[in-house]
Amino acid sequence: MTAAAPAKTEYEAVIGLEIHCQLSTNTKIFTPSSAEFGAAPNTHIDPITVGMPGVLPVLNEKVLEYAVKAGLALNCQIAPYSKFDRKQYFYPDLPKNYQISQFDLPIAEHGWINIELVDKKSGTVERKKIGITRLHMEEDAGKLVHAGSDSLAGSTYSLVDYNRAGVPLIEIVSEPDLRTGKEAAEYAQEVRRVVRYLGVGDGNMQEGSLRCDVNISIRPKGREAFGTKVEIKNMNSFSAIQKAIDYEIERQTEALESGDEEIIQETRLWDESIQVTKSMRSKEGSSDYRYFPEPDLPPIEVSKKQLEFWKSELPELPAEKRDRYEKELGLSAYDTRVLTDDRSIADYFEQTIATGAETKTVANWVMGDIAGYLNAEKLTIGDISLTPEGLGELVNLITAGTISNKIGKDLLPTLLKEGGSPKAIVEEKGLVQISDPAAIAAIIDDVMAANPDELAKYRAGKKTLQGFFVGKVMQQSGGRADPKLTNQLLGKKLNG
Repeated sequence: MTAAAPAKTEYEAVIGLEIHCQLSTNTKIFTPSSAEFGAAPNTHIDPITVGMPGVLPVLNEKVLEYAVKAGLALNCQIAPYSKFDRKQYFYPDLPKNYQISQFDLPIAEHGWINIELVDKKSGTVERKKIGITRLHMEEDAGKLVHAGSDSLAGSTYSLVDYNRAGVPLIEIVSEPDLRTGKEAAEYAQEVRRVVRYLGVGDGNMQEGSLRCDVNISIRPKGREAFGTKVEIKNMNSFSAIQKAIDYEIERQTEALESGDEEIIQETRLWDESIQVTKSMRSKEGSSDYRYFPEPDLPPIEVSKKQLEFWKSELPELPAEKRDRYEKELGLSAYDTRVLTDDRSIADYFEQTIATGAETKTVANWVMGDIAGYLNAEKLTIGDISLTPEGLGELVNLITAGTISNKIGKDLLPTLLKEGGSPKAIVEEKGLVQISDPAAIAAIIDDVMAANPDELAKYRAGKKTLQGFFVGKVMQQSGGRADPKLTNQLLGKKLNG
């Protein structure tokens, strides 16, 4: 009797994210230079930014406010006493040769955030709580441009732009509570939603104002000890986060199963063009940075009074809004996620239903036709001329049967571009829906008389032609015939 093959080991990933978010302050963290994105290279600099001898940094008060508000929104404990530290950083993009950051006494610790994983097909929602280890303030580095290559290797020369050096950052470090690429991408998206709702950062990954590093290891399921950690640097899209993690899970699992490749603690980069991670360097530890307290900046103390004031200014956050939309408005989990993803969209939706327009109908218009227009024209909700009051009026006209849904859709492009009162336009153009059975019956009789061949085919069994007749009736009525009544009367007459 042959021995049974040993059971195959099941592995799981242990994933943590470090998210760097630029704060939307007018000036940099320690200097009065502009923090605006997109200026000509090396125009937003000053002696402090470029590390001239004898200069002294001064903390931007707005940076502290934004960091505390972000910490509160992420359910962190705000430190009544924290400090800045020097992180030795020998690289051309920080000319001081050190970065001012926070090490052992950060501004916020021990937080958490809930993520939601929605299955579009079934509508089911899986919720998971992800711990947040810490949130701290620091300055950003400059930007290096390597000529002839996307990386240093193979480039003929490099250029540096110090405009970004000194732009304020918060770094948000998660607990290793994530297990899949999908969870990690959703966590990063939820953090961005929070940052945007607060107004402390724009979260534009394409501009580098939100960047993500991934820490990932693999271990057999059931084992407590972590595997060897690998870091993947500078993910700049949610899709890249998920793909890079999925690839690394597969790579590390194959390495453990085959024994052909040793997993080492290292930093890797995601190559979007060929969808793989590549080794970059061995991973530094905190000892390599040789932290010590920043001597030019005093410690930070946040009073209880100040903390309560900042807490009182927090808006309703995405998770709270989603929960309210489900419980109070009766919307599905999928609808609530779409409507609350952007605060300005959520505000527009809420202002529209405040007019008395039916909730689900408004949701469908905002998520469907209006969202489609915004995407196609690359606009935001604030760019359109159709006000929430106007959309509410349009929806109420349809709900009351004054106009058909088709007439509403026909009016929408003009309303989005020019605004105005839907009711006034309907009255001016004579677009009121025809709901008189006799008037619709007369149009149907005309259509049937004008299309005898199609009528004969229908009565011979080709019932799909009813749609043809509906279209003809709508065409002859200028889209004004009541669709429901039209179908009812057509059915009777065609089968008569």
